[in-house]
Amino acid sequence: MTSSLVIQTSFLGDTVLTTPLLAYLAERGAVDIIVTPASAPLLANNPAVREIVVYDKRGADRGVRGFLRLARRLRDRRYDSAYLAQGSVRSGALALAARIQRRVGFQTSAGRRFYTDSIAAPDNDHHAARLLRLGMASDSAEPTTALLRPRLFPGDAERRVVDELLARAGADDQPYVALAPGSVWATKRWPYYAELAAQLATRCRLIVIGSAADTPLARSILDAAGDRAVDATGRLSLLASAELIGRSRALVTNDSSPLHLASAMGTPTIAVFGPTVPEFGFGPLAPKARVAGREELACRPCDRHGPRRCPLGHWRCMREITPDHIAALLDELIVLSPPRPTPAP
Repeated sequence: MTSSLVIQTSFLGDTVLTTPLLAYLAERGAVDIIVTPASAPLLANNPAVREIVVYDKRGADRGVRGFLRLARRLRDRRYDSAYLAQGSVRSGALALAARIQRRVGFQTSAGRRFYTDSIAAPDNDHHAARLLRLGMASDSAEPTTALLRPRLFPGDAERRVVDELLARAGADDQPYVALAPGSVWATKRWPYYAELAAQLATRCRLIVIGSAADTPLARSILDAAGDRAVDATGRLSLLASAELIGRSRALVTNDSSPLHLASAMGTPTIAVFGPTVPEFGFGPLAPKARVAGREELACRPCDRHGPRRCPLGHWRCMREITPDHIAALLDELIVLSPPRPTPAP
């Protein structure tokens, strides 16, 4: 039986999009993966993974000593192949220092000098497809929709936490739509979640998902929707957030990690793209999804991640996506109750 090592120390969404590669490699042998401390919990219970190796490259494992300590540990595993899902020089050097004979990565990666096998990463591919191609390098077949679908595996602990959160909010027996208003990059945060919540609150319950940093955004949504909204920001682990999203009727999200959690859980998704575009490879993969974006703007896209502020100062790519438009897209995906009639004066 072969043994493979996948190195993925990028963002949370990248880790989710690496799960199709893990499943593909697991069909052929044992698979371990190196991830950051932040990403590691996402892969708990994943049947494709034999061992999750945490590389705290900015903390306990930082510097040359941490690098060499991990390289020695990996060397003892005698892996047949390494797959460089994160293409930095450090990742490539780590695979070499671990004496892994076959090292597969992308032709355009910064660490390509350390690879034995370099493959193309088409710009027009979804990133999940690009990553999957690392494992399919010798396979001429195109990745199928089924192969590309990411997967996460919340366990009993996550289900209990979500059960308790919904029960406390009195929403355990009611369908709801999840809203994810946050993003690390400010220009990727659509500014009208509160206005959308005010519209939707007459038709369904709402749950706001995100980290503790997103709590101020959640507060404005709760102010608009009243007791029809629940604040779950900062209360759930990543895998519990995936469980909550998996139970949702739909998710409305920016171009951020909840989008990929929804893809992994099969939740209908409305993805709002402003300075970035799905063509970068990070659009939704959920079976039912819609993308909102001002395609006609000549200034878009302006950044691969999202700039700190709009380079032109107008931020039209987000300001001109209206709550009415998002509500209409949501109606295309799922059936909500009709709006409540306004009480007679």
